[in-house]
Amino acid sequence: MQFIDLKTQYARIEKDVRARMDAVLSHGQFVMGPEVQELEERLADFVGVKHCVSLSSGTDALLVAMMALEIGRGDEVITTPFTFIATGEMIALLGARPVFVDIDPVTYTIDPERLEAAMTGRTRAIMPVSLYGQCANMDAIDEIARRHNLPVIEDAAQSFGALYKGRRSCGLSQIGCTSFFPAKPLGAYGDGGACFTDDEGLAKAMREIRNHGQDRRYHHPRLGINGRLDTLQAAILLSKMDIFPDEVEARSRLGSRYSELFQERGAVSSAVGGAGLLTPYVGPENLSVYAQYTIQVPKRDAVVKQLQDSGIPTAVHYPVLLNDQPVFHVSTQAGSTPVSASIAESVLSLPMHPYLSEAAQVEVVDAVVQAVEAVSGDA
Repeated sequence: MQFIDLKTQYARIEKDVRARMDAVLSHGQFVMGPEVQELEERLADFVGVKHCVSLSSGTDALLVAMMALEIGRGDEVITTPFTFIATGEMIALLGARPVFVDIDPVTYTIDPERLEAAMTGRTRAIMPVSLYGQCANMDAIDEIARRHNLPVIEDAAQSFGALYKGRRSCGLSQIGCTSFFPAKPLGAYGDGGACFTDDEGLAKAMREIRNHGQDRRYHHPRLGINGRLDTLQAAILLSKMDIFPDEVEARSRLGSRYSELFQERGAVSSAVGGAGLLTPYVGPENLSVYAQYTIQVPKRDAVVKQLQDSGIPTAVHYPVLLNDQPVFHVSTQAGSTPVSASIAESVLSLPMHPYLSEAAQVEVVDAVVQAVEAVSGDA
């Protein structure tokens, strides 16, 4: 069994992918070719914003977004510790300080009620992370940010395609950033990313920054990076965009079915922090794309070993909080986010992709229930 199945997806779109790649090889515009602009227009239309700026990775998308907002040395950016290193890494790379705020124990996304207590005179932005395919509580975050005149950057690397109150992820704040890493809901065959905004000035700045800060050839009004998306990756993403709405629907359906199967087995704990298995909560205002289907289990290492013996692949996102990473110890307070610390010890991601069969889901659920029962019986 595969954790993520990209081969089945490729078999579905192989003919179109090859045709689009051949077109790029024929015209030879490998950097900023016409497919890049076509992709940006389609992505902006999909999200429902005016501007999409494609980039070389989701990590660079975060960096370019903050550079466009002129965040730099001595500034602070509030974010979550329960995420991939890139979120905090790009803040620190600009000389700013990541300020880690604990998460909601139900959604695993940043807790809006804790934001204002973390603000100081140096706070320049809030960067919530939409985790495991589900958007953060963006309305509450945006309202707090408005009161304090702060921009919000949505790190939507795991939630592209998701809905929050009928609006698409990446279109929920001043700037939305996503990743097209191959394992993401919309993935290229290499690195890629994008920023989304309705702000004309920010879009212009981000386009210049991704191309060495130039507004025209050999004229550089700002510092920038080499952050352009390859034309070949744009062509591949265009092929995938044709089937992406179907895949979003499949992800939502399969994620819900996982939860239903666990409920049918009577294996789900009744409360957060209980001793048993806990399935992911998706609020009624949200449609999750289940970048990962992530549960909580007791004695995770023992459960993982049992599943491995049964041929079920798993992954853990994320076992070490950012504020506990050695690179951040100098500038942050380690161990100050107890909810995140507790959840990081028990989360476990199961096989999840749009081509997962119902039989495979039953096999996974049965194996997980048996493993949890076995390790619980060893207590």
